[in-house]
Amino acid sequence: MQKFLSGVDYPASREDLVEHARKKGADEEVLRKLEAMPDRTFDGPNAVSSEYTKS
Repeated sequence: MQKFLSGVDYPASREDLVEHARKKGADEEVLRKLEAMPDRTFDGPNAVSSEYTKS
């Protein structure tokens, strides 16, 4: 998942992350898990990884 989020400018919203991953060619499973994360602002890749593993 992180390879699809390289270059994201943080802080980033869930929608920012989904859109960035989509543009980088993320598969449906990655997009689905990103979309399942809480609708909030993420301050960096560690925060994204933590939520991503929960979804």
